[in-house]
Amino acid sequence: MKIFAVIPAAGTGSRAGFGQNKILQKLDGIPVIRRTVSAFARCESIAGIFVCVSDADREQIARTLEGVRDVRLVRGGNTRTQSVRNALEELAALPCPPDSVLIHDAARPFVSQKIIDVCIKTVQECGSAVCATPCTDTAVLGEDGKICGTLDREKLFTLQTPQGFCFADILSAYRKIAPGDAFTDDSGVYARYVAPPRLFAGEARNKKLTFAEDFAMNETRTGIGVDTHAFCAGDHIVLGGVHIPHGQALRAHSDGDVLCHAVMDALLSAAGLADIGHYFPDTDPQYKGANSLVLLSRVCDLLEKEGFSVGNVSAAIVAERPKLAPYIARMKQNLADVLQISEHAVGISAGTNEGLGYLGRGEGITVTATVTIVSQNRL
Repeated sequence: MKIFAVIPAAGTGSRAGFGQNKILQKLDGIPVIRRTVSAFARCESIAGIFVCVSDADREQIARTLEGVRDVRLVRGGNTRTQSVRNALEELAALPCPPDSVLIHDAARPFVSQKIIDVCIKTVQECGSAVCATPCTDTAVLGEDGKICGTLDREKLFTLQTPQGFCFADILSAYRKIAPGDAFTDDSGVYARYVAPPRLFAGEARNKKLTFAEDFAMNETRTGIGVDTHAFCAGDHIVLGGVHIPHGQALRAHSDGDVLCHAVMDALLSAAGLADIGHYFPDTDPQYKGANSLVLLSRVCDLLEKEGFSVGNVSAAIVAERPKLAPYIARMKQNLADVLQISEHAVGISAGTNEGLGYLGRGEGITVTATVTIVSQNRL
């Protein structure tokens, strides 16, 4: 069967309050419309994708969708119903119109391949397929701010998209719409003029982005950082901002705080940024003897600009000497203060290398740090 997708995207999304069509808003750096269209482009069963756009957004959406396969922009209408009708008529004018069509909201970028596949299978077997989730909350009728009736939630569903139909049937239904008819989705058109459509199970994550708060997108990432510094002449070392008496120092351009350096690299890595040598090169005089807690604070600023905050930190210090146990509590507090997280979200362990290798010979200190960071999509 030849299957096309229709994605109406000609609205303004004014309720989101972004000052532009909400589908052009980015989620983790990718515009909503590109996420949505790409989901259908990845499905090998989809022969082509018609995206309904307004004249005002056509140019920007065309640039946004560059490189996505088999996409064609068609003129949208003043309403969703008119946009879909326009796309169906464009499909009907093809030399070989499709057998089936899947219609999907542009503002549902989290649609899964499973949902698309099930929609296709259901429409092939039943002639229609409407994505829906059961209503789990108590549902009531309200009037004048009061409950005036209850509904049986066992029979209630919340409709989503995609909604799939035999192409000839849905085209015929749309051509029968009267001027006074009002529909919020395609299942209503099909139900009015063809038959009750078939439901199939949707997914909670397949939500429609309507208001600004819907665009808040949390993502957790992890990062690993490893740093080593050799001992040199001196009388103390610095770990986590704590000055620890010792017969030697750690060789470095800055203060040699190997713990902070490992944590910094882990944070930068998790955010997909360059390493600390890029931001604080040892050839730059301004970082000579620099306090690494201050540099760690600057790394936090870099993360914030990328939309990240720190979740937790775990670091393992490997050193034959000196004994570090008495200083770990202060290290944890210093890191927690700079990272603006709870002291309980900072874990630091210290151990030896059992006399093995350069660490066992007491030639230096190595720290391995792992971190989690949370991305909060900026609105």
